[in-house]
Amino acid sequence: MPQAETPGTEVNPPTRLRWWTELPLILLVYASYSAGRLLARGDVSDAVDHGLAVLRLEKLLHINAEHPMNRLFTREAWLGVPADFWYASLHYLVTPVVLVWLFRRRAEYYRAARTWLMTSTFLGLIGFTLLPTCPPRLLSPGYGFVDTMAEYSSYGWWGGQASAPRGLGGMTNQYAAMPSLHVGWALWCGVMLWRYGGTRWAKAAGVAYPLLTAIVVMGTANHYFLDGVAGAAVMGVGLLLARPVMRAVEAVRARLRARFASAPDTSRAAGSSIVSGGCQTSTGERIPRQRSSHAGLGAEPGASPADAGDGAPAAAR
Repeated sequence: MPQAETPGTEVNPPTRLRWWTELPLILLVYASYSAGRLLARGDVSDAVDHGLAVLRLEKLLHINAEHPMNRLFTREAWLGVPADFWYASLHYLVTPVVLVWLFRRRAEYYRAARTWLMTSTFLGLIGFTLLPTCPPRLLSPGYGFVDTMAEYSSYGWWGGQASAPRGLGGMTNQYAAMPSLHVGWALWCGVMLWRYGGTRWAKAAGVAYPLLTAIVVMGTANHYFLDGVAGAAVMGVGLLLARPVMRAVEAVRARLRARFASAPDTSRAAGSSIVSGGCQTSTGERIPRQRSSHAGLGAEPGASPADAGDGAPAAAR
């Protein structure tokens, strides 16, 4: 026997997703990421100091894995060149592909996943602003790092200054190393593939992609190990904030819908009166009948003026 639903507990269906509203939103995230890296330049000396502080902390904790990896990628071009392509390209390709796949195949999870990614990205931009950090590849040669992007720039489309296209290195902030959103976005993609992929290959890719990305960013000397840890931490905080952000957005959206829905009704009610001052209406009447102010006392509310006139002489008799 079907159970009646308690009034007031119905769940409102979520707003239907539209690609023409989602696409500008995703482009906004990418534009904010690029603009944030560009604008949050900070002082170069501060960035170098922060980078050296990270390196000293890693040596103290014996977790400075980027040194041996960078030496390996520098010595073996068959590792270094693919790693540079990986670093320069995949985070701009894999992340939107996973988003589109979720949108088309796992639409019920897309909204939460997209909100998680966007929230974490904005948190990362705050980190770029507050803590500009020099990556290992830009430290002086005495610290033992080689910039593989510059070493193998003749093999790729990037220039010797950064992973940006040739001649555009000055248009990117090279001191936005902390946190590593390369690692953060890769971790997000891995979680999506593991949870919603549905096949062993998807789950394997979900594990391999973030792990290999972490190795690549260290081997190419673009990030410290702790940059990757910070990227994962930012994604964790973004995951915790995703539901509150969604509730806040839905509350604002509901408020705007209510405001725009009530405005036309109010104006219609104020400007479309069809009852004049000399008219009265009775229940069920759409167009009121004209009433005479001196109608006879015996006239019923529903009687016509003629009926009221006939009753007056009868009363006189």
